Amino acid sequence: MNICVPVENNDGPKSAVYGHFGSAPFFAICETESGKVEFMDNGNLHHEHGHCNPLGAIAGKSVSAILVGGIGARALERLNAGGIKAYRAPQGPLSQALELFRSGKLPEILPSDCCQGHGCH
Repeated sequence: MNICVPVENNDGPKSAVYGHFGSAPFFAICETESGKVEFMDNGNLHHEHGHCNPLGAIAGKSVSAILVGGIGARALERLNAGGIKAYRAPQGPLSQALELFRSGKLPEILPSDCCQGHGCH
């Protein structure tokens, strides 16, 4: 299973989970079985509010879940339509977010939990 975690920097397991999906500088694509992590630049970083293209941002990557501090309603709607669920991850290292996900301790982000703009978390 591949999990996408928007992160602040490319610092391996110590990379900081970013507070908002659409404006994250990088995405860490984490393969849960092997532990392999691939970092990719967010090519859609500078978009207008409400115009995030989450599936385009992670194009070519088979992702089942997103772990993030916050996400806008349209981005969540587009991810959910693509079969991808988002989960609320606390600020902290990538390794901590992955461990919390594996142990079932991250709540799913529902439309009522979405951000109203960039910088909300």
